[in-house]
Amino acid sequence: MSASYANAVPTQRSGLLRPALVADAVVSAANGVAYLAAAGPIGDALGLSSGLLRGVGAFFLVWAVCVALVARTPRRGAVTAVIVLNAVWVVDSLVVAAAGWGDPTTAGTVWIVLQALAVAGLAAAQAVGRRELEGAV
Repeated sequence: MSASYANAVPTQRSGLLRPALVADAVVSAANGVAYLAAAGPIGDALGLSSGLLRGVGAFFLVWAVCVALVARTPRRGAVTAVIVLNAVWVVDSLVVAAAGWGDPTTAGTVWIVLQALAVAGLAAAQAVGRRELEGAV
């Protein structure tokens, strides 16, 4: 690995990394807005409390901003942190779904698992993009 990658990733060579980070930011922001704007109806449909959804929605908005900033100038440590935190989210979501924490409806459990799979896909794309980048530098 070269020292230049330790500081900033060359944007013209970012391959899959930048689109995967941008997709993460956009999807997170969209979910955040939806959870904040419609916590009651979404909570009713998923069997989750509106307070929980508002908290998750606020977290998603903060996360979206952070990931968008990483996408602007990807740095190795920041990209690694995004990948690791996405992996933690996936594991936690699957544990929550399996345990039935919060009494989700069937639709809520399916939604939690689908979100975990989507985040796993984003993390995998980010990891591939990071590896592509390391090989290119």
